[in-house]
Amino acid sequence: MKSTGRMNWMVLALAGALALAAGCGRKAGTPAQDEGKGTIKLAYVNWAEGVAVTHLLTALLGDMGYQVETTMADVAPIYASVAEGNQDVMVETWLPVTHKTYFDRYGDRVELISTWYEAARIGLVVPAYVEINSIEELNAARNKFQRRITGIDAGAGIMGATDRAIEEYGLELELLASSGPAMTAALKGAIDKKEWIVVTGWAPHWKFARYDLKFLDDPKGVYGDIEVVQAAARKGFKEAFPEAAALLGKMKFDSVQIGSLMDALESGEGSEAERVRTWIAAHEDLVQSWMP
Repeated sequence: MKSTGRMNWMVLALAGALALAAGCGRKAGTPAQDEGKGTIKLAYVNWAEGVAVTHLLTALLGDMGYQVETTMADVAPIYASVAEGNQDVMVETWLPVTHKTYFDRYGDRVELISTWYEAARIGLVVPAYVEINSIEELNAARNKFQRRITGIDAGAGIMGATDRAIEEYGLELELLASSGPAMTAALKGAIDKKEWIVVTGWAPHWKFARYDLKFLDDPKGVYGDIEVVQAAARKGFKEAFPEAAALLGKMKFDSVQIGSLMDALESGEGSEAERVRTWIAAHEDLVQSWMP
């Protein structure tokens, strides 16, 4: 069976594209901001790593004297808006598999300006206590999974890959669209009850630090191998904001560093801005190594 969220995705994507094109977004940053260096518009998807890195960039760019506006939307309208120059930076793009469709369409109108994580992967994820290890075993256990795969945003690249996995493996499970937070809430609920659940999952993500999970083997290679997470900018961004582009170009995380940043944003004390400041203080040497 295929995803039932395609029509919803089309509606959301259109609404998001209109909002992004209009430049909607919330102003963010720190008191160090001034108007002398201009405004940088960051667009991101509601995925844990992208949310965390966006808050971090908001703080660092604000300290450098930029005004920062952030907009959260679905992947498709973000790509379109950056390509059209209505947003400056898409904080995370996953290649070569997850965002291939979008990059094939818009890649000649955006610039990849940084690679900030080099060991990413996507796939189907289950709790470690689930007694199967491969996607090929899902059909035999479909009733234990209530014949469904819990997904995220309908327009996300991992959802398209999962549609292909359903076809390639002949899976008799339905892919349900939701959101990143809804997926992790469903995962937690199942784990609390020791129930079987399969979700669309990716790493890096804080859920791997919090729960004992495993990726199901993908012998057909539908989900690809290791991916890189990059920031994509509109044409001309590097020339307009050379210091900001330099910061983005130097920003890199290993698995422990990005995991700690996500965990700080997810479970720390105080506001999100305060949690980011606490993380920056604890990783001062790393952050200073990025500064232009």
